[in-house]
Amino acid sequence: MSHYMDLAVKSAHQGIEKDEGGPFGACIVDKTGNILAITHNTVLKDHDPTCHAEMNCIREASRKLGTHILSDCVLYTTAEPCPMCLAAIYWARIKKVYVGVKRDCAADYGFDDAFFYEQLQLPMNERDVKVEFESESSRPCEEVFAKWRQLQRRLY
Repeated sequence: MSHYMDLAVKSAHQGIEKDEGGPFGACIVDKTGNILAITHNTVLKDHDPTCHAEMNCIREASRKLGTHILSDCVLYTTAEPCPMCLAAIYWARIKKVYVGVKRDCAADYGFDDAFFYEQLQLPMNERDVKVEFESESSRPCEEVFAKWRQLQRRLY
């Protein structure tokens, strides 16, 4: 096991010992191997379903670097990222992720992300979470985009 994965595992142990969240840990390092963040799942502690180890790690590394672009970083995570964390990895532009166990292992312990992966495969109108587009909201919502473009704000 790599040193960085070992740190992620140790953080996961700390998290479950403190009863802060599930058995997940993560570590982000820069291209030179400097550790930017070591975190664990804090969903229970923070009462926040987005506080997965990977999300916490991305947040901490981004704050430390002063940027949301982590393209020169590597993420080590104890378990295969869920769809939310995977999306955050893509948004952060992380190019390499080392994973300790596959989602099947996490599912064996009750963390079954298969449902979320299945839902994402379905057309929007067939998913369990119903999404409706408000036609009367379309214009004012698009106006926000037009203003953003007019102000020449940067794209991620």
